[in-house]
Amino acid sequence: MDDELLTVPEVLAELRGVSKRTFYRWRELGRAPRCFRLPNGELRVSKGDLKVWLEKHREVAV
Repeated sequence: MDDELLTVPEVLAELRGVSKRTFYRWRELGRAPRCFRLPNGELRVSKGDLKVWLEKHREVAV
């Protein structure tokens, strides 16, 4: 389901090998997938947004 909201640890598990520090650095630089900040301060990423973000970063071998 693409509208499922993932926690940061779930996003990191999907990205396999990206550290929490790197993810938050990407956020500072505006390079991370779009996030929702919940009223309790936690972040969530829509599974659909994560897929779109990954596709935008796909590279074709030359």
